[in-house]
Amino acid sequence: GRRMQSSRLGPSPPRLLTEEEYQLQGKVETHRALEELRSFCQSPSFSAWNTVSRIQSPKRFAEFVGGASHVTPNEVSVHEREFGLESIFINEQLFEEDEEEEEEEEEMGNSDSF
Repeated sequence: GRRMQSSRLGPSPPRLLTEEEYQLQGKVETHRALEELRSFCQSPSFSAWNTVSRIQSPKRFAEFVGGASHVTPNEVSVHEREFGLESIFINEQLFEEDEEEEEEEEEMGNSDSF
């Protein structure tokens, strides 16, 4: 009876990734996709002139196709400030303050009704 029951429920949900697995998968997949893009841009079927005429920084694009990083050191710094550990710490503090204020407001509202 249990086999019939489990088959009716459908497949079990996929295992969720840990934070480390998620970060690693993001790095691996980003690297793979950038290499695939770089390879396509170097292929004979790629219209370099058409593309270069439409982008803001042709020199940077050419450097990327040649193997340079897709982000500048300044972009990395800005990203770290906005989304890195420092940002996470600041956001946690802000959210804790918001939660405390909401709890105080709820307590004040509840005491007024008695």
